[in-house]
Amino acid sequence: MKVALVHDFLVEFGGAERVLEALCEIFPKAPIYTAFYKKGSTAYERFKNKKIVASWAHHVPFFASKLHSPLRFLAPKIWNSFDFSNYDLVISSSSWYITRGFKGAKGDKEFVEICYCHTPPRYLYGYRTSVDYKKNPLIKAYAIFVNHFIRMYDYEAAQRVDYFVANSEEVKRRIQKFYRRESKVIYPPVDVDRFSRGPVTSFPPVSARSKLKPKGNQKDNVELRAVGIPSTGATPQENGYFLSVSRLVGAKNVDLIVEVCKKLNLPLKIVGTGREMQALKELATRNKKQETRNKIEFLGEVDDKNLIDLYQNCRAVIFAASQEDFGIVPVEAMAAGKPVIALAEGGVLETVVDGKTGVYFDWATPESLTIAIKNFEKLEKNGAFDPEFIQAHAQKFSKERFKREILKFVESKTK
Repeated sequence: MKVALVHDFLVEFGGAERVLEALCEIFPKAPIYTAFYKKGSTAYERFKNKKIVASWAHHVPFFASKLHSPLRFLAPKIWNSFDFSNYDLVISSSSWYITRGFKGAKGDKEFVEICYCHTPPRYLYGYRTSVDYKKNPLIKAYAIFVNHFIRMYDYEAAQRVDYFVANSEEVKRRIQKFYRRESKVIYPPVDVDRFSRGPVTSFPPVSARSKLKPKGNQKDNVELRAVGIPSTGATPQENGYFLSVSRLVGAKNVDLIVEVCKKLNLPLKIVGTGREMQALKELATRNKKQETRNKIEFLGEVDDKNLIDLYQNCRAVIFAASQEDFGIVPVEAMAAGKPVIALAEGGVLETVVDGKTGVYFDWATPESLTIAIKNFEKLEKNGAFDPEFIQAHAQKFSKERFKREILKFVESKTK
């Protein structure tokens, strides 16, 4: 069976690219078709030894760096320029550059198309994106006009896909809502074993664990998020730090994390880069003494070894992304045995167990996050977070599990 893999574009290596990497391991001979790639980028470096087939847009000057977003209306012409008539199976990885729907585009031979959907494009359906284009009235008017026609195409293309796979129940609901299509949920792959290697620092010591039980993982767990819970005072480990791992863009709400940690004088390490970097640094240092500024560190991109060390030695990971499609960072943290303080939206509700593997906060506001951190301190002091239980929970999202489920699904649809 001849297989082709299709991916939005190869620029940054993130959650979607981890899915592509796992698909390449399942189908090592399959070429990667993509709208464009950027040589030297983190994504390109991961796949440069694979056969990469880029569209005509890749050869347009400045398309990858500056034009792919304003010229997104060209996406239909980009995808329809590929000919998959020699393939039996096309697996597309879709989130930003609209749904593919290759069937009937070119060639007479029938093939099966499976779309692994990370989400219907966020910018088309009202979800927060990395850039708030609505701040500029001219760009807003342009986007409203263009997006109307792209939505029409996106819906029509979705009807041509044979089978959808969603990366979470949250995305499954979006596929049903916007495309009127059913989908199978297969959680994306997380290399959980990589993050769980080596000793895990426990806050407090394991011997102090209590027998607290989770009260569910939904927003109705008001007992753990009740307003007015008093601060527990000093932290169990004075040298412990909180960790944020994220692209530094608007929808990730890293500014909220910085603001609250600055106010509470909590050590915070931030891993990641993005257009918000300078603004976040200014926020961290504004009207604060030097000793307080030093408690918030911007580490930029770090290698895998340092990232694992950071996960394993933090008190908790704070994850504040709005309506995250799935959220790999919380699973990586749990794989390292660490709890997660997470905004109770999107796919995170399917991975974090409130009161057992982490703590939720209901709103993306300083007040809500402050309450969650105080709740976390109280639970941490009582030994609620068992590293072994947290790591075992993360195994549900392993790469090997993903590969088994994908292969089983493909085999069931291509017999």
